[in-house]
Amino acid sequence: MRAVVLNCTLKPSPATSSTEALARVVMAELEKGGTEVDLIRLVDLNIKPGVSADEGEGDDWPAVDQKLQAADIVIFATPTWLGQMSSVALRALERLDAWFSETDDTGRPIAFGKVAGVVVTGNEDGAHNIVATICQGLIDMGFTIPGQSWTYWHLGPGPGPDYVETDQGHDYSDRVGRNAARNLIAVARAIASETYPVPESAEEG
Repeated sequence: MRAVVLNCTLKPSPATSSTEALARVVMAELEKGGTEVDLIRLVDLNIKPGVSADEGEGDDWPAVDQKLQAADIVIFATPTWLGQMSSVALRALERLDAWFSETDDTGRPIAFGKVAGVVVTGNEDGAHNIVATICQGLIDMGFTIPGQSWTYWHLGPGPGPDYVETDQGHDYSDRVGRNAARNLIAVARAIASETYPVPESAEEG
């Protein structure tokens, strides 16, 4: 099994990312289950705006896209700003729009057979809305979303410490994150064990 975690923090490396810290809890459980995990901090790359697989010279998305296509599990990890996902996460979703026009050798959308989950951090509410919005887009593309394949951390409305600055609430968020990883692995393995007949149109074409 291979997984890709897209860290959609607004902070470039080497700045500490609370989103990455919680995502690593999920990653550790994925690795414990035998999954190879690749973490990508998108803000470190030049991800151009657009909805195609390649937006031309200098665009770093094609390399990310290749890793996503090779993955069995995809996780969007995003901070919360103004109750919404980060602009980096939204841009990644927009770039995945190109998958609507791509199919595999059997004629199925390339997202079929892949599972996805979400990690959210922030000291304000909005996590459930972000999970719902990201999952809706991924479902449209053909991803399978297992039950409880997400985790989030926040301390309620208003300013406050980040995930990496306090232990408050970690027990719940970390436990839910480990369960999310187990659910992602279980469903990914179940899908991988299935065989899909090649449509007649694919055999002829």
